[in-house]
Amino acid sequence: MIEKKYAAIIQKAWKEYDASKPISKIEDISVKVSTNHVFRITFEDEDIIIAKLSYFGKYEHFKEDHRIIHSLSNNLLYPYENLLTKSLLKNNRVYTYRYRNGKLDVWAVFYNPTRVIQRMPKRLDEQHIKKFGQQIGKFHKACSRLRNVLPKSSKTLRTDINSLMEQLDRNETKFGSRMQADYIKYHCELFLKNRFKLNVSRFEIIPVFIDWNIGNFSVTNKMELYSRWDYDWFRMSYRAMDFYFFSRVVSNVGDKTTFSYLISPMMEDRFLLFLEEYHKINPLTADEIRFMREAYRFFILNYVIKDGNYFFSEQYAKKLQAEAFDIYLPSVDRDFDPEKIIDALKIKDKNKTVS
Repeated sequence: MIEKKYAAIIQKAWKEYDASKPISKIEDISVKVSTNHVFRITFEDEDIIIAKLSYFGKYEHFKEDHRIIHSLSNNLLYPYENLLTKSLLKNNRVYTYRYRNGKLDVWAVFYNPTRVIQRMPKRLDEQHIKKFGQQIGKFHKACSRLRNVLPKSSKTLRTDINSLMEQLDRNETKFGSRMQADYIKYHCELFLKNRFKLNVSRFEIIPVFIDWNIGNFSVTNKMELYSRWDYDWFRMSYRAMDFYFFSRVVSNVGDKTTFSYLISPMMEDRFLLFLEEYHKINPLTADEIRFMREAYRFFILNYVIKDGNYFFSEQYAKKLQAEAFDIYLPSVDRDFDPEKIIDALKIKDKNKTVS
């Protein structure tokens, strides 16, 4: 049963957008493991659009991200010109709506429905993995070509990590015990230190969606990328930020309803097969491979610990945050060996910056 307050916000948002087109029905189509609210809106003339409500972070970032995504969508060339779900525009700008009432601060955006041909299988075979690696290599290349024409983003990895550390300074026990707070700070400082060692200022900044899973994109019958949706973790950053989730897509376990965020998929031969195909099309550097460890560390610190309560339902947030302390963070420097991948891909590396 849809909460009345969300239905009322959608009605207000749509009325401001186009009061001449009355809504007939609002249906909640949210994924239940997430706190995000997504709705299918049917109008009296039987047209359909999708609405998303968000109340996490800053409205300015929400608006900024959708502006960048729209620019990306508008500038991507064949075969990606229709890949991204389109936001509705008003006066040639992405339309967003902000509702504030007391402590309630909610933002809305409207999308055209996404077309889907087919999904990749829950567990990929070798040919699927190779094709996926090739497709992502080409897509990242297409995104890289647009890096100088997209609007600037105010979010960075460093600002997000600094935000986490500031929250710990204000309240050491916000994310658990004082011992756990010290452990979080240790990994935050290690991330910032290794980020500097790897000289990430040399890395290209491109649009990355991070949350690549089989439920977030569709393909053609030739396994070519066809449509992509769900922009919750979108940001302008380094392409290495995407790779942990690529490893999960191609993992031996496959797509599961009950999930964890183990680092082990990045050490599977299946991920190496994906990287080999990607690397042929869009070559990786040794330090980008090394940064995959830091991208994983950042993901756990930022999206699981700091913001997990916003991205996951209460049950999943508690499970994942407990596993972050017990399993994920202890495994970062123990279980991921970038040198094995660098050697396998035969990447020339004259100046090793991290042992």
